[in-house]
Amino acid sequence: MFKVLKTDGAVRRGEFSCPHGTVQTPVFMNVGTQAAIKGALSAADLETIGTQVELCNTYHLHLRPGDEVVRDMGGLHKFMTWGGPILTDSGGFQVFSLAGLRKIKEEGVTFASHLDGHKIFMGPEESMRIQSNLGSDIAMAFDECVENPATYPYAKASCERTARWLARCKEALTRYNAEPGAVNPGQQLWGINQGATFKDLRIWHMKEIAKLDLPGYAIGGLAVEPTEVMYEIIEAVEPYMPKDRPRYLMGVGTPSNIIESVARGVDFFDCVMPARNARHAKLFTWQGSINLKNAKYTRDDGPIDPQCDCPVCRRYSRAYLHHLFKAEEMLAMRLSVMHNLYFYNTLTKRIRDSLDAGTFGDFRAEYSAKLSEKI
Repeated sequence: MFKVLKTDGAVRRGEFSCPHGTVQTPVFMNVGTQAAIKGALSAADLETIGTQVELCNTYHLHLRPGDEVVRDMGGLHKFMTWGGPILTDSGGFQVFSLAGLRKIKEEGVTFASHLDGHKIFMGPEESMRIQSNLGSDIAMAFDECVENPATYPYAKASCERTARWLARCKEALTRYNAEPGAVNPGQQLWGINQGATFKDLRIWHMKEIAKLDLPGYAIGGLAVEPTEVMYEIIEAVEPYMPKDRPRYLMGVGTPSNIIESVARGVDFFDCVMPARNARHAKLFTWQGSINLKNAKYTRDDGPIDPQCDCPVCRRYSRAYLHHLFKAEEMLAMRLSVMHNLYFYNTLTKRIRDSLDAGTFGDFRAEYSAKLSEKI
């Protein structure tokens, strides 16, 4: 299911296969939380801008419209007419960040819906059932996202519980995939490495979950950490991650974060930030980021980025988008999200191209710092 085509130190150029297609890695997954990209992009738009994988949210889709509704409509692929690979997260992050008062036990978590406050129970088996109903290609394990900062004793107990939950996830999803009428019998489970910022816990947990021989592994809980701490944890964990399985850094990040994490051996990325920034007129270019609400763009007839060939840059001016944002037209968000996601998809394509050409070091040297700049 995953081939490492080429390596350059820790950097990997790979190819991942699943029931709905083949993915070239490193890859950025476009986040469609509620089976839609925030910013009014359709499945057809995603095809146009080079999306390889779409990520959807287990927690939100369980609440609305309901995972059983999605199952009855033929699964997520048919429901939102997206033919490519889909990854669903486990709902763990949302349970621990969005939901109301919660009680954690060995069986799972009881919590209050952020929509109407009704009580919900979710554990490994429930998360796997929901994701089985959704029919994604990759189902993420149900894990606990500890508070930041976490004490060592709590992080240790949480790691141990998450490892036990992962074994239950594997058993449950294997059972659900074998059921007659399973939406996607080829659905696979990826484990998630946790351990807060404690390197010894991260390493222990990675060794422990690697014993389950899963098709892929993620590093979770780092999106909220300072950049240097994140890089240190990746460097500590990477030697213990299976070399022949894809590696996914959850919820990260900026263009520079992606380049630097690829340099440390990561293959898969996702982040809501490019679409969220776009909805607030903060756009990425190959010279750095810009804010189209700034007055200097009032009469600027150039494209968002002269080096970009996305559908927006080929047709519209900065002045027009500036006007749309000032007039609070919905089209401003749609066009800006389209540009930013195209930029991210192109960023990972250029990373792959540089790996194929043996020039990733030069690409990293030129763009890692530059793409962090604000123009």
